[in-house]
Amino acid sequence: MVGRGMGEVAKDIHLRKTVASGSGGQGGAVDQWAGDWNEVMANTAHLVRRQSSRDLAPQRSLDRLELKEMRGRLVALENGTPSSYGATNSAFDDSSPNTKAALKCAEKVERAPFKPECGEDDRESWDSKLTFLLATIGYAVGLGNVWRFPYLAQKNGGGAFLVPYFIMLAIEGIPMFYLELAIGQRLRKGAIGVWNQVSPFLAGIGISSAVVSFNVALYYNTIIAWCLFYFAQSFQAELPWSECPKKYFPNGSYAEEPECTASTPTQYFWYRTTLMASEDINNPAPFNWKIAIALVIAWILVYMCMIKGIASSGKVVYVTATFPYIVLIIFFFRGVTLPGMSNGLKHLFTPKWYKLTDPLVWLEAGTQIFFSLGLAFGGLIAFSSYNPVNNNCYRDAVMVSLTNCFTSMFAGIVVFSIIGFKATLNYERCLEEKNSGVPIQHLGHLATTLENATKACEAGTGLAFIIFTEAINQFPGAQFWSVLFFLMLFTLGIDSQFGTLEGVITSIVDMKLFPNLRKEILTGVMCLVCCLISMSFAHGAGSYVFVLFDNFSGNFPLLIIALFECIGVAYVYGLKRFADDIELMTGSRPGLYWLICWKYLSPLAMSLILAASIADLFMYGSTYPAWAADIGETVPHEWPLWAILLACLLVTVAVIWIPLVAIFRLLSVVIIDDNEKAWFPSGDLKEFHGIVEHEVTTAETLLFCIRPDGSEGFCCPTSPPEED
Repeated sequence: MVGRGMGEVAKDIHLRKTVASGSGGQGGAVDQWAGDWNEVMANTAHLVRRQSSRDLAPQRSLDRLELKEMRGRLVALENGTPSSYGATNSAFDDSSPNTKAALKCAEKVERAPFKPECGEDDRESWDSKLTFLLATIGYAVGLGNVWRFPYLAQKNGGGAFLVPYFIMLAIEGIPMFYLELAIGQRLRKGAIGVWNQVSPFLAGIGISSAVVSFNVALYYNTIIAWCLFYFAQSFQAELPWSECPKKYFPNGSYAEEPECTASTPTQYFWYRTTLMASEDINNPAPFNWKIAIALVIAWILVYMCMIKGIASSGKVVYVTATFPYIVLIIFFFRGVTLPGMSNGLKHLFTPKWYKLTDPLVWLEAGTQIFFSLGLAFGGLIAFSSYNPVNNNCYRDAVMVSLTNCFTSMFAGIVVFSIIGFKATLNYERCLEEKNSGVPIQHLGHLATTLENATKACEAGTGLAFIIFTEAINQFPGAQFWSVLFFLMLFTLGIDSQFGTLEGVITSIVDMKLFPNLRKEILTGVMCLVCCLISMSFAHGAGSYVFVLFDNFSGNFPLLIIALFECIGVAYVYGLKRFADDIELMTGSRPGLYWLICWKYLSPLAMSLILAASIADLFMYGSTYPAWAADIGETVPHEWPLWAILLACLLVTVAVIWIPLVAIFRLLSVVIIDDNEKAWFPSGDLKEFHGIVEHEVTTAETLLFCIRPDGSEGFCCPTSPPEED
């Protein structure tokens, strides 16, 4: 293209030289044309240099425009008119069909890889885009998708629950997921460094995220330890939870354990054998050495998978992120072939539209969306900071969020097809006993049997370790299905644990708190400290302490952190500046819908969920299910004073950093000293995507108060951001 342009311009210059030689002022005209020739050659040399540094396919239309501008300037000089940048002449307007076809063909040419001229990023990076997607999906898709969503759906209106679920996904889930991926990719730091870059007064957001991630990682690995224990028990010739243990007497007779007969074999194995549950949280004896060993093994596995950072965990996710889907598909085909599976699916998805008038249904839908996506932990920000600067974070956010939600629904189908089979089996057995003359006190309907079958899964763990294991007992080759199921739970949990702990470690590394400590040693120290603290879950009251951490260490702090994240981007960093950054990275600007969500809808939804959760806590209080051995079931107990104080401490120690850092900053006391900007080639990205300066639209002015100079008024930058 450049060669053809030079030929055309040379022809023009030769023609004009001939004309000039026949006129009166030959010497001046020749000098003028010689100067123009030098200018053309200089511009053409610039184009050749740029062609040699990158693929010309994305630049063809721009180069053609520059050549037309040069031709226009020559014509303007000939006519005696001053040339201006961008001036063209219709005589040189190349509008032939062949040219238009070439331009159209050039648009279809695949964009060349982005190679910035200002150097490469020295930050750790993912091996491939697939590795990042698998790691993010593994982080977002966790145990809550399998045991929390099915319970909430059947409890809150069945199919009707999907209405508030997808509404909350649209106004809260995907926008916040998109925001965290974009801000991490743009500022290229962990959570602490990112929010300190947004504003030094907001650096406490990153510290709070790291503290919450640390607290959640402590108890989340306990679930992985439980899964490992059940996984090991599944290799026995007969599953230990298939029937009640027997007590033998000296005369050779025996009787089943009374505590087991008062409940069920699966409940007895869960509360008595696995948890060794005490009567309440005030009596921690005895020490549960089996779970303690499982916890040590779980933390060793986590460390081995994270020892080299994303270089090692990135390879592990190829197994941990895909294996759960393989197992779910296997269980799906097994479940849909079972008798009574349709009863379970009807119970799950039959809509009860009157439930939509209950505010608690909307509250639980929003809460489930928020926590199932893993928002505000800092893990998503850490993961995206390792992405290339031109990664399409918008596409990733939509794809991973929808994958997470449809995984929840698919898991609900799998779980309730098997629960329907178990409930139908129990119902038919009761009918046979009634017809044979055995007195049945309460037979009820099949729907009642299904309702009773799901009561034990209210705490979440009950669905996996009680209901589902009881259903597996009825399968031929139950050991095989048990191994598959608990291996699936293990892989679901451990890659979510990677992301949670990565948010802590990345923040510490980016802040250079231990600059001379290698990352693998830092990871090992972190896992060791967490392992020692997590021994508080390995005793008779450990499951009750687990419930305390589950209820208070994450819920309220994460909502508060996410609310301040939205405020930080929409009202401090600036919507226009954030939209400009996304356009630089992806080549396309976020639409008005996303801007409205970030500035108004998402903060409003999170504020309502937070207020409703606090109101519900004060109105109805909080209890924990304690195992009553004499009656073989759980009974609600009030939290003792020390447990309430511990819950308040868990919330306070997480969120106190947000106001504390801001107050210290006002007093000129610097807690976070990280003002070094990360590598971000703004100019190269702008040229690569062909981005022109965005003109503020009327809608942006009316909706967001964005002014033509880029400022947005209250608490926003009053001048365009300086180039990095």
